[in-house]
Amino acid sequence: MPELESLIERLIQQQVEFVIVGGFAAVAHGVTLLTQDIDICCRFDAENLLKLQTAIDDLHPVHRMTPQRLPLSLTTADCVGLQNLYLDTDYGQLDCLGIVLGIGDYNEVQKQSVIIDFAGGECRVLSIDGLIKAKEAMGRTRDKQTVLQLKAIKERLK
Repeated sequence: MPELESLIERLIQQQVEFVIVGGFAAVAHGVTLLTQDIDICCRFDAENLLKLQTAIDDLHPVHRMTPQRLPLSLTTADCVGLQNLYLDTDYGQLDCLGIVLGIGDYNEVQKQSVIIDFAGGECRVLSIDGLIKAKEAMGRTRDKQTVLQLKAIKERLK
């Protein structure tokens, strides 16, 4: 997981507007399940996406969901209309989402986030309640397991 944390640090340093969502966010709140990637919800405008590209450019990012595995090479024009980016990097997978199921777009996700300190600085992470909503909306088996742990953590914090 050190490589995943290094990905986050790079995004923080480049001042990318993002919120950590998904499994890594759950781990940040105390869930014990392992995750192999980082899911973020970010502002999908050209300025922010180009900052993201700068942050990870030397990690050889490629589009994971295309058979050709094309390198990430965004221009301002390329950013128009993008809603998601699913990337493989030298440090691991980075999924960039414009919308989180059960929550909404970046602005809604940000409203339901909290600030957590990481080695690389402060970062927004989807709140426990937000994660529960998102994971319940996904409905996969691993999401249900995460929800159980999140609810237990929430109870313990009361």
